[in-house]
Amino acid sequence: MTQTRTTARKATVTRRESAFAERFALFAECLLTGVWIAVASLPLVTCPAAFAAGSRHLRRRTGHEAGGWREFVADFRLAVRGGWAAGLAGWAAALAVWVDVQAVRAGIPGGPFVGAVGLFALIGLAVAGLRAAAVWEPGARWRELLGAAGRRTVLDPAGSFLLVGGLAVVAVSGWFVPPLAIPVLGAVAAAALAVEERGRRR
Repeated sequence: MTQTRTTARKATVTRRESAFAERFALFAECLLTGVWIAVASLPLVTCPAAFAAGSRHLRRRTGHEAGGWREFVADFRLAVRGGWAAGLAGWAAALAVWVDVQAVRAGIPGGPFVGAVGLFALIGLAVAGLRAAAVWEPGARWRELLGAAGRRTVLDPAGSFLLVGGLAVVAVSGWFVPPLAIPVLGAVAAAALAVEERGRRR
């Protein structure tokens, strides 16, 4: 009887260690994916495609499917075909917000209001972009993905707020320790996946 209890305790400890090891491995995979996303985002307009490839890699990882750097690159090449236009639009929006900020600094009447609206709009676009990248699949059209993601951004404020927090973590990390912001990008992609999965289960 005593031997049976001892064996059961050992099995429980083994299961707990395995669960811990699996979670730690997933965390490490998120950090590695963040580096891949950062490298693929260097041309700037490829940011949406990089996040899409990174998100699909993490989906494979959580689904216990095989896949690594080669699969990430293959997904990135497919995603960038239409994703570059989404990236270009995003940077154009960022430029418009920068112009609004300059208007605020110049003291133009109505500048603070316009600047605030532009900043909130840019944050909303970033969240919608992350949501769209999280559900990207080969053959999907970015215009349709972004349209649906925009609706989810508005209809699911809790999930959107979570992603805003993730973006804030990246910004703060980049401000204090710039190299730390690179692996954190993978955690943001994982957060987008979690938000979308939560939305599907509701």
